[in-house]
Amino acid sequence: MDNNYLSRIRSRQEIISLNASEVIGVLPEGHAAVKELYTYLLGEYLPVRYPTMFRIVSSVPGSPNTTFQNLVTNSSFPLSPPPSDPLDCLRVIAQTVEDDFYLLLPFPKPNSPSEIEHKSVAFLNLHPAGFSPSSKLGIPLSQIHAPVPSYEKIGPSMERFFSRLATDKLVKRMNWGIQLYPDLYTPSGNHVHQDDLDSLEEVKEFGDEEAEKARLRVELQGVWRLRKTGAVVFGFKTYMYGLREVKEEVLEMDDGGMMKTGEALAQAIEGLGEGNAPGMWTYKGAVRWGGAVSRWLRS
Repeated sequence: MDNNYLSRIRSRQEIISLNASEVIGVLPEGHAAVKELYTYLLGEYLPVRYPTMFRIVSSVPGSPNTTFQNLVTNSSFPLSPPPSDPLDCLRVIAQTVEDDFYLLLPFPKPNSPSEIEHKSVAFLNLHPAGFSPSSKLGIPLSQIHAPVPSYEKIGPSMERFFSRLATDKLVKRMNWGIQLYPDLYTPSGNHVHQDDLDSLEEVKEFGDEEAEKARLRVELQGVWRLRKTGAVVFGFKTYMYGLREVKEEVLEMDDGGMMKTGEALAQAIEGLGEGNAPGMWTYKGAVRWGGAVSRWLRS
């Protein structure tokens, strides 16, 4: 939890009110997993990890029925029993934590029943970065990541990784991108696809005024498995950093030297077109703004 928790939660509440069907969804196969995630987060994790922010109280002394209280927002939600509608569970989670979640379960492949693929059975994604969250519901990992360059190279290993994930293991990774505007809710605009190239307008001018709006967008991602339903939880929290702030910082290198963060980010942007997935240069939008932003970061 960060010191901007309350403002983020208020922002998320507004996003839900305007885009509920786009940012929250669940299939019948995901009902049990949603309720397990709800019970775990509100009943086990949050009150223990952040006891000054959240607590559990009994509705009536001696009663098994309990209520979850958010002491920051002054809101209360039923905990035991949880809401009967899994969509209500997702709405509560979405306005209690800043993380977004996808829940996945294994299913036999339609044309190869002996093989398993993981499908999205529920989601709450209030901070999408260039895609429609609702379009990911009910489809397997291979289709979810179809637009990602070179995903076919790692797709089978991702399925094996998800199948072997233990309930006591949390795997973390980072993902980053640049966007030219400060919005957290961005279901379009961040990515460039091959079909977009004919009409693409490259950013030629990028100065201090444009940098005030632009953001380095970073996702802290985590993957773990629920104990009862066995659903895989893919969760992520989005951080936004102003490019001027990034440019002015200095990094200490492993060899003891120093490097301006602006130079490091410029090198990372240029690196999108290299390595095993050079298509990232186009997919992440650098084909449009990469040159102009890199020049500004080095100026």
